[in-house]
Amino acid sequence: MTTMQNQETGYPDFPFDMQDLRADSYQGADLPALIGSARSAVHVSEHADTDEGARAVIEDVLISDASCALLDTETLARLTDRIFYALRRDLYILDPLMEQEAVTEIMVNGTGDVFVETAGQILRVPVSFESEQALLEVIRRVAAAVDREINELHPIVDARTAGGARVNAVYGNIALNGPVLTIRKFPQSGYTMADLIRFGTVTEECAAFLGELVRTGYNLFISGGTSSGKTTFLNVLSDYIAPDERVIVIEDSAELALRGLEDLVRLECRRQNTEGKGAVGMSQLIRTSLRMRPDRIIVGEVRGAEVVDMINAMNTGHDGSLSTGHGNSVQGMLRRLESMFLQETAFPLEAIRSQIAEGIDVIVHLGRLRDHRRVVLDVEELYLSENGQIALHPLYIYDRTKGLVRTGNTLRDRTKWERNGGSMEWM
Repeated sequence: MTTMQNQETGYPDFPFDMQDLRADSYQGADLPALIGSARSAVHVSEHADTDEGARAVIEDVLISDASCALLDTETLARLTDRIFYALRRDLYILDPLMEQEAVTEIMVNGTGDVFVETAGQILRVPVSFESEQALLEVIRRVAAAVDREINELHPIVDARTAGGARVNAVYGNIALNGPVLTIRKFPQSGYTMADLIRFGTVTEECAAFLGELVRTGYNLFISGGTSSGKTTFLNVLSDYIAPDERVIVIEDSAELALRGLEDLVRLECRRQNTEGKGAVGMSQLIRTSLRMRPDRIIVGEVRGAEVVDMINAMNTGHDGSLSTGHGNSVQGMLRRLESMFLQETAFPLEAIRSQIAEGIDVIVHLGRLRDHRRVVLDVEELYLSENGQIALHPLYIYDRTKGLVRTGNTLRDRTKWERNGGSMEWM
């Protein structure tokens, strides 16, 4: 898909309102000095307790500053906006991008290169920071909001904003082009299965089948590559959980937004403090959740040792549990699960495969097509073959010409389906 360039700006024609927030677009204005003057004026003004009042104070500072005397009206207005963001918005010049519903991800590669993802496309935007210190200040604010820090000793931070966006930041001492900041946004209202059907992510028939699997207590694992829609799909599947069930959600950084559940407990990992103490990991939280009398356990994503505890939970009566993981295919995801299991335990491979096959009932694999659409590529039931290998029983597969199609196979293991009143349509 080709993006047309605007000949005047050199940037694409954006499908949303886009301000010019380049640091060098203010006709030579001394940004740090002006921000400092405005900050002092706002601090002492008795009229700056509201955003409107603060903006008026900023305008007065700029009008009275000799360096702004030659600025045209449009540039002065943009400069006012920029300084307002610096003083009143934690994300500074990224705040307008966060307000755009069409923007799903923001990627900052050092001070001068900012990109966004919108409708599956990655576009460069006219936004830049005036200094590395200004970018670092944004990163530190986000980290501090969740009691984390980023510096030369702790150069990587994973956090979330107050609005629920996921943030990853890398300090400049290990990023060669300066501090790197990545923000993934999630829709405020959350997608529904009807939305995913409309987007072409899944067919109505497959969606109904997966909903029945969740309702009747099958353990589902969602796999896919980066930005394939795993978290969104997990959120949507959770809508099929009965509202009176007790659900424990465990995440590294809170991202899921489950709806309609009255008895919901949310647990989040905690990093160690500056003294190297106080860390609480996924494995510990999963083990703790088993003592909370859960009907279901939802693990946001498994990346390592916690896979052992997750599989154990699925094998100890917590039917209908859900989780996600990174994998390029269903087979690749299974190999990753085996590898993560082996790194944590000394179990024979045959025993590990048996545990995985007994714990996970169905894997749903997502991927992105060349046209940037996120789609369900496979729905496969797991079972243990006679030779001790994990075997796959395909239920839905994606065909390049037909889309997602039903294979004609029915569930091999119908125990939960029949016990909990699953529809006979798929039998």
